[in-house]
Amino acid sequence: MPTVDPELLKIMCCPESHQKLREAEPSLIDQINQRIAAGNLKNRGGQVVTEKILGGLVRDDGKFLYPVRQHPVMLVNEALPCDRL
Repeated sequence: MPTVDPELLKIMCCPESHQKLREAEPSLIDQINQRIAAGNLKNRGGQVVTEKILGGLVRDDGKFLYPVRQHPVMLVNEALPCDRL
């Protein structure tokens, strides 16, 4: 089940690099939520992430994921590194 409206996703982009975004695979969301539960995932701002995510939007280069909780969180410092999982 998509966490972001497909029409909205077509016009969204990374606020930093302006790369296109795509929905994260469920397996990636599971990996991220496991690291959140373990307390060993930091966002780009250096803060430990404590809130589980419902989904995510991955940049085209695959380096960062913007978390989706109730809505997408499109702040650069809130992005999660997904190329090092």
